[in-house]
Amino acid sequence: MGLRDRLIAQIQAQGPMTVAQYMTACLHDPQDGYYATRPALGAGGDFITAPMVSQMFGELIGLWLVETWSRLGRPDPVRLVEMGPGDGTLMSDLLRAARLDPEFMAACEVWLVEVSEPLRRLQRQGLGDSPRWARSLGEVPGGAPILLVANELLDCLPSRQFLRDGDGWAERLVGLNDAGELAFGLSRAALNRMMPPAPEGVILELSAAQEALGAEIGSRLAADGGAALLIDYGRDRPGFGDTLQALLRHTKLDPLATPGEADLTVHADFPAVVAAAARAGAGTTPILTQGDFLVRLGIGARAEALANARPDKSDEIERQLERLISPDEMGELFKVACLCQPGFSPPGFE
Repeated sequence: MGLRDRLIAQIQAQGPMTVAQYMTACLHDPQDGYYATRPALGAGGDFITAPMVSQMFGELIGLWLVETWSRLGRPDPVRLVEMGPGDGTLMSDLLRAARLDPEFMAACEVWLVEVSEPLRRLQRQGLGDSPRWARSLGEVPGGAPILLVANELLDCLPSRQFLRDGDGWAERLVGLNDAGELAFGLSRAALNRMMPPAPEGVILELSAAQEALGAEIGSRLAADGGAALLIDYGRDRPGFGDTLQALLRHTKLDPLATPGEADLTVHADFPAVVAAAARAGAGTTPILTQGDFLVRLGIGARAEALANARPDKSDEIERQLERLISPDEMGELFKVACLCQPGFSPPGFE
């Protein structure tokens, strides 16, 4: 029995499920979940991430990490942690750039936080056995500062959805229609939190999982020191909107159409994540656009250097640059925030 049929049977037996529960099943069901069984990244897969667009992205993150480590006082040891490392491209590129400072590399203990076994196998193919793997940040030992990077992780964390209509707020649930197929419905059970004033017809997304991760990272930074760089598509201010989407072979689908076969995401709620980290004791920065952040790190100069070294690739490099920083591409939609030890000023956010 496939995931769709099992979800239908579960709803028939137990009633409708929240959007967050549906997302979790679609992504992580041990038998049929997308990340548990068939993640497909890259141009030939279902979606492409910034590290796959160009080596410049990872190289600049690597240089940012070295400079951040230097501003932190060059601690030794330091735990270099990537959460949700995909196929390992970002870690490979950032380590190549970071090798410009051998002392940084000598101080680093590299950890990859990954729950997907297929992706772990890809990461080992690209990075070998030198990194250490964990299934959660809690499995990474404490007692030393951390330098953490998470690119396109928050959007994979489940979110609940709430609709404001003429009768007030109601939660959007996944249930069954008259034909017995998966369909969205509403529940007017009492809500366990205060809801904001809003016009009729809007959807509010709330992700306890995103907030919990922000709090966990913030607590870790407050206790051990360091900095965490979060990069994702999402919003930089509180707002409304239905951002739930399914991606299969770079095409958006009905999120209920192919459970387990497509990647399922929502926009990252950066304000909620940053606020949760601050409540846990971490320092925080303004939320920047990816384009602004990469320009501050010098991506224009890096693109020029690459083009001068490979004139035959100059047009391709220009296209990659535009993809990463243009407001019409990834430059505006993607946001960047840094969580850090209290009182610290990370590079790029001055």
